[in-house]
Amino acid sequence: MKYLNHSKVIQRMQRRILINNLFKSLFFMATTFGIIVLAILLVQVFTEGIDYINFDFLSNRLSTVPERAGIMGAILGTLWLMAVVIPVTMILGVGTAIYNELYAKKGKLQSVIQTNIANLAGVPSIVYGILGMTIFVRSLQLGSVVLAGGLTMSLLVLPIVIVSSQEAIRAVPGFLSEGSYGLGATKWQTIKNIVLPASLPGILTGTILALSRAIGETAPLVVLGIPALLLPFPGGLLDRFTVLPMQIYYWTLDASLVREYANLASATIIVLLLMLFLLNSVAIIIRNKFQQRY
Repeated sequence: MKYLNHSKVIQRMQRRILINNLFKSLFFMATTFGIIVLAILLVQVFTEGIDYINFDFLSNRLSTVPERAGIMGAILGTLWLMAVVIPVTMILGVGTAIYNELYAKKGKLQSVIQTNIANLAGVPSIVYGILGMTIFVRSLQLGSVVLAGGLTMSLLVLPIVIVSSQEAIRAVPGFLSEGSYGLGATKWQTIKNIVLPASLPGILTGTILALSRAIGETAPLVVLGIPALLLPFPGGLLDRFTVLPMQIYYWTLDASLVREYANLASATIIVLLLMLFLLNSVAIIIRNKFQQRY
């Protein structure tokens, strides 16, 4: 009897090991497939676009003539857009997370709010474009300017920042706050001096992911009516603008007519990837410094 039980145990273990190895192989193949596809895309983009990146391409204005086309206006528009998205997203996102986690009373209302915030993270980006067009472009009559585009993109990535900030705040050990209260600190002093510094690395991680999505989105800007061919450079929040993803989108559409537009689109993708890499690198350096400190 003991021998039979021992044999069954061995068979179950072998079956579990087999299933584990099977799923491990499936996950490895899925990861490998994604890496291969990404490598093919990167090789194709760099092959087609690297020769078109020069000083004239980076400094010239947009043009209908491929040989004279430049992306300085799109670069400035992207930077102006991020100048709106970063502070709005950080202030509203972190503030909402602090209120939900540390001030709001636990109950059905907070549960409904939490569920809706989590669901908003999965709403298609074009829906946010329609919302931005209704509120900022038509109701507030801002038009297709940097401020309207930045606020629309902030709405798009705000749920990501809120959810990640709540998780980071929730991960702070409770004894840190209790020790602060025990020393006579107020609730806000505890949040400002203990909770926020300890949760800042996690908050910055979520913000990096959110900004990476915002800088590459096109659908909301298309709905807002952001132009692809804009000669004047944007110089303020109320100026019309275009961004690198919009330029890539329209040059890709024109590539079927003029081959050079495909090469220009590839070159613009390289520039966008470099900008994304630089912005993420700065954010990661700041996050690591706070992580080491706290």
